[in-house]
Amino acid sequence: MSSVEKRLAELGLDVPDVPAPVAAYVPAVRDRNYIYTSGQLPMVSGQLVQTGKVGDGHGLVPADDAKKLAEICALNAIAAVKSQVGDLDKVTRVVKVVGFVASDPSFTGQPGVINGASELLGKAFGDAGVHARSAVGVAVLPLDAPVEVEITVAVRD
Repeated sequence: MSSVEKRLAELGLDVPDVPAPVAAYVPAVRDRNYIYTSGQLPMVSGQLVQTGKVGDGHGLVPADDAKKLAEICALNAIAAVKSQVGDLDKVTRVVKVVGFVASDPSFTGQPGVINGASELLGKAFGDAGVHARSAVGVAVLPLDAPVEVEITVAVRD
């Protein structure tokens, strides 16, 4: 078990199996010393945890719930990285995180939602988990997911 997986276990988390793609793509691609993940949805055991738009009000996904969903997305991204590199201790840096939040038109808290992913990556990878990031509000995501996260990591051989 890698030190990354041990840190996740201390948080009560396990690296899951890589969620199956929902269209014509692969979960991650390695190019030399970089791994690029596809956008990961908040899937647990092959099922989307929650659907809908993020915002305040009846019928919307609260920002705190969406932040937890972003953490699930990040955990799925870690699984996609592991599928390419085998040993997560080979990750030398989380380079970039891009998070998408399906947002109610009045919602402007996308950075706080994507903090769920960023904070998990920091806990999992320590100093190597500090990264550049974009948090983008969008009208809709695949399968009506509230959040989607993709990451780019640098790895050693």
